[in-house]
Amino acid sequence: MSTFSMSAVWVKMSTILCLCYTAEMKGVVWKEVGQSITIQCRIGSVQDHLNLKMGLIETEIVSINREPKKEIIHQGMKERVQTHGSFPNYDILIKNLRENDTGPYWCAYSKTEDYSFITTKGDGSVLLVVTEKRKQTPSPSTPPQRNCEGADTNMVLLVVGIFVGVLLIMMLGFVLFITRKTKSSNNAVKPRRVATGNDVYEDMRGTLRR
Repeated sequence: MSTFSMSAVWVKMSTILCLCYTAEMKGVVWKEVGQSITIQCRIGSVQDHLNLKMGLIETEIVSINREPKKEIIHQGMKERVQTHGSFPNYDILIKNLRENDTGPYWCAYSKTEDYSFITTKGDGSVLLVVTEKRKQTPSPSTPPQRNCEGADTNMVLLVVGIFVGVLLIMMLGFVLFITRKTKSSNNAVKPRRVATGNDVYEDMRGTLRR
């Protein structure tokens, strides 16, 4: 695997590790280049506006108004995005997926109430990971099905384990550094000599001799 491919994999895995702790995410959806995904935006309350957002910089993929009914699709995705449903519940289809489509997607609803603009996250948020197409080798027999979900889960657990191990090693090194520094400071303090009875006796003898 090339250096570029390895870097892309690590970027994707870092994104997953950062977002797996987000409560709104239903889970990780794995797709290959060229496939499609349908994001189901749902909410049970009255709303005025729906935005499907993507990525850490919150790019607006689809923007839909309830009244007047208006739909805006991101300029670079108009040919690949379709919407189905009625406000506020929509199925948003993204076709011909690309690797740069990887990222979190979430449904953001908003409404105006008592002269205040209120934003609420709806159901349907997912973390999408788009990978390169797997090379298929012709075989006379039907190849066994791969359990991709289990393999992907093991990969995530492996990366998490490595991250935790590195963190523990750094913490241990910090503790050892502090311990050595404390011992060095204690050794630098010279012990103070306390006068004993013998020392006082010797001083008196020296005075009498004079």
